[in-house]
Amino acid sequence: MPEYEKKDAPAWAWWAATGLWSGKLKPAPGTWGSLAGWVAWLGAIYIIRFLPAVAFECVIAAATLLLVFVSVKASGMVARQVGECDPSYIVCDEWAGMWIALWPTRHEAELAMDGGGWMLAFAGMLAAFLLFRVFDIWKPWPICKLESLPGGWGITMDDVAAGVFAAVALILANMAFGL
Repeated sequence: MPEYEKKDAPAWAWWAATGLWSGKLKPAPGTWGSLAGWVAWLGAIYIIRFLPAVAFECVIAAATLLLVFVSVKASGMVARQVGECDPSYIVCDEWAGMWIALWPTRHEAELAMDGGGWMLAFAGMLAAFLLFRVFDIWKPWPICKLESLPGGWGITMDDVAAGVFAAVALILANMAFGL
């Protein structure tokens, strides 16, 4: 990339791209970033759990979509600044993927915060986390193809797809085993 195209990414982009610096933790920054995304998701659920059901669904969906678009923008800006395709410390894509993977557990998490069912909620969230990490690391087809998208889209969309795969696997397991 020509030097004149490189621009310093603003501070907000670094904060977002590194998942509030969780991507700087070692070893396995992607796993740390995924855990931080899980904690942020729990915080969001805690804050909005008092909303009526339809509003709750709309807010968590809108927040997830916003996270995806912020990830695309921030990761692209930071990657362009450092001149790398997908530095390991960029983990906002893991946050976005985790929020999607955790989607099927949102009601159990909400109920657990109101005083019950923590074991069921935690088991579902742990399964979502593990499934997301498996799909994010393994990158089966078509997830692997999404990495070739340009800039922040390639950084983010493979993790979004891994989150979708994890969510679908979790839903299918729930249907098959009545979890």
